[in-house]
Amino acid sequence: MEVTKGNRIDEFLEACRLDLAVQFPEMRTVMADNLMYIKEDLIIPHNYTFYDLIVSKARGKSGPLFHFDVHDDVRLVSNSSIEKDESHAGKVISRTWYDRNKHTFPASRWEVYDPSIARGKYTIH
Repeated sequence: MEVTKGNRIDEFLEACRLDLAVQFPEMRTVMADNLMYIKEDLIIPHNYTFYDLIVSKARGKSGPLFHFDVHDDVRLVSNSSIEKDESHAGKVISRTWYDRNKHTFPASRWEVYDPSIARGKYTIH
């Protein structure tokens, strides 16, 4: 799915819903408000834009949410204490699925994104 610079998360979720409705007829009746966007281990609220998250270099529990900078390939060095700049694909889920499964892994690790929480570098203890 491609988004433009000013797209909010709710606009992205609506586009995902329309795209998924072709393969999954049950998605036709779901509203975008009942979908959630999960990036890394964070639930991203609908009012944020992708641009805001990229510019602010938003970080999740395990590293940056989005990373577009040039960097060295850390796969050449087998050191687990080095933070990798790789990010995982985001997930689009329904709120009902989340409510049913929030007590199990991986949903039990997810928390709502809060820009006031300073997440430092990823470390191994």
